[in-house]
Amino acid sequence: MASYPKSLVLLPLTLCIFYITSQLWHRQYYPHSRPLLKYPFDDDSNANQDCDDGSCFKSRDILENPAYEDEFKGKWELASENSGISAMHIILFPNTNKAIMLDAVSLGPSNVRLPVGIYRLNPGAWQKYVDYRALAVEYDADSAAIRPLKILTDTWSSSGGLSANGTVVISGGWSGRGRSVRYLSGCYHACYWKEHHWELSAKRWFSTQHILPDGSFIVVGGRREFSYEYILKEGKRIIYDLPILNETTNPSENNLYPFVFLSTDGNLFIFANDRSILLNPETNEILHVFPILRGGSRNYPASATSALLPINLQDPNPKEIRAEVLICGGAKPEAGVLAGKGEFMNALQDCGRIEITNKSATWQREMMPSPRVMGEMLLLPTGEVLIINGAKKGTAGWNFATDPNTTPVLYEPDDPINERFSELTPTSKPRMCHSTSVVLPDGKILVAGSNPHSRYNLTSGSKYPTELRIEKFYPPYFDESFASYRPSIVSKFKGKMVKYGQNFVIQFKLDELEVSLNDLKATIYAPPFTTHGVSMGQRLLVLATKELIDVGSGIFQVTIMAPPTAKIAPPSFYLLFVVYRQVPSPGTWVQIG
Repeated sequence: MASYPKSLVLLPLTLCIFYITSQLWHRQYYPHSRPLLKYPFDDDSNANQDCDDGSCFKSRDILENPAYEDEFKGKWELASENSGISAMHIILFPNTNKAIMLDAVSLGPSNVRLPVGIYRLNPGAWQKYVDYRALAVEYDADSAAIRPLKILTDTWSSSGGLSANGTVVISGGWSGRGRSVRYLSGCYHACYWKEHHWELSAKRWFSTQHILPDGSFIVVGGRREFSYEYILKEGKRIIYDLPILNETTNPSENNLYPFVFLSTDGNLFIFANDRSILLNPETNEILHVFPILRGGSRNYPASATSALLPINLQDPNPKEIRAEVLICGGAKPEAGVLAGKGEFMNALQDCGRIEITNKSATWQREMMPSPRVMGEMLLLPTGEVLIINGAKKGTAGWNFATDPNTTPVLYEPDDPINERFSELTPTSKPRMCHSTSVVLPDGKILVAGSNPHSRYNLTSGSKYPTELRIEKFYPPYFDESFASYRPSIVSKFKGKMVKYGQNFVIQFKLDELEVSLNDLKATIYAPPFTTHGVSMGQRLLVLATKELIDVGSGIFQVTIMAPPTAKIAPPSFYLLFVVYRQVPSPGTWVQIG
């Protein structure tokens, strides 16, 4: 009988053991890994074609390798013991890691003083006095340092956004300054607001502001203002009636702070209480009336939360770019009246989702893990949706809610229906009426505010005291085991403008030997002005990518196609992220225009 070397005899056994061990290892460390299935992508048959027309950009919503996943549900960190004010409003300042926070002048005095020698006259409704306290601050997310800002007019329940050149624009507010518009365009050695007291045609209190493709803003609604108007737009000031606001008001109103989103066709989706329309901002014509979202009221003080879901541009030549809106939570129409009597109804637990680019679309209903009112909805760099803050009973208002909902929820838009929600690590701090949150450039969530009282109440014995502490929430993609898979962008875009439809190059560092283009995506995020559960102007786009090059030394280069038009991405500053297998890089600021 022929004899064989021992090495040849043992080789098949060794290979078998290696295969079984590798499978067990993968299951142990990635027990829930799965491909992200959305749409198929084409093959590499066009690799050598001329790609100037965008034909080589590929839709790659199926990852070549599964997303990194495990059981990590995020974590909380106390970032500051004292922000000085309770942040009723918050917005990121472009090209920085700083946030502008504002509160109502009428609810003070705050816990931080203006610089020596600076004061303001407070023409409050109850008492006029000299005020040395600041009701606006610049907050440094890196150092937790605050810089008090002097602002004259009362921004209580105002609206805002970032302009095309990165100026913070805040409109409306309380009392005699409800027609004011304020501008903050630089905060280097000092911060100075430019305030125009009569720029609006009507008092806008609890209104919603949104940037338009031409860089102007629309301001919709407000208490007892059933209309809209434009700011920063050429021509005379004109007030346009909006019948849906008059038709949807009730004893608790429940149609303030309407949800407003710019659709991918340039029209505006406007939602108030339980009804919605599509408005052409160029002709001021109502183009479509959507079906009623039944189940309860969704706008302030019923205060559901809403977002325009991520816009997918990975197909460079689509027939139509779809746009969908998600609305979650809220309250029954009578909940506000009952809360005023000390009776707190359960908040709504359902969500409605609709494709606003499809005029035959109907609302798709699904359920959150728990009821929620006064929550906030944020778009994460990965394309996931975070729902955070709020209460389980009552409505917005002074002491109109109880039972804080301290558990954030993650929503996966592309998972099967009824499998999209998962609960994350809860916080120990109630964040109810007048709380805010914002996505930071590094991908963490800054959480601030909460003041359900008519004045600052800092006493520890209060059930829900005015909250001056700031927290940071780390979403699941901050799992420490993912650290080596986190990209970091090397390219610098400060002082440069990316033009519509332009191909541009990003270089990023990644500690992986081999990286597939199918495992990458690039997203850009328009940070919102957040207040009362409404994130105005928030937008996330998934861009088309091509030509991944290994530059060497752990540096990779990928070519990106900018958004095609201002209807898709209004001109402004965005945070750019590179996402590798659902692990995002820190963002870098880029101007689109």
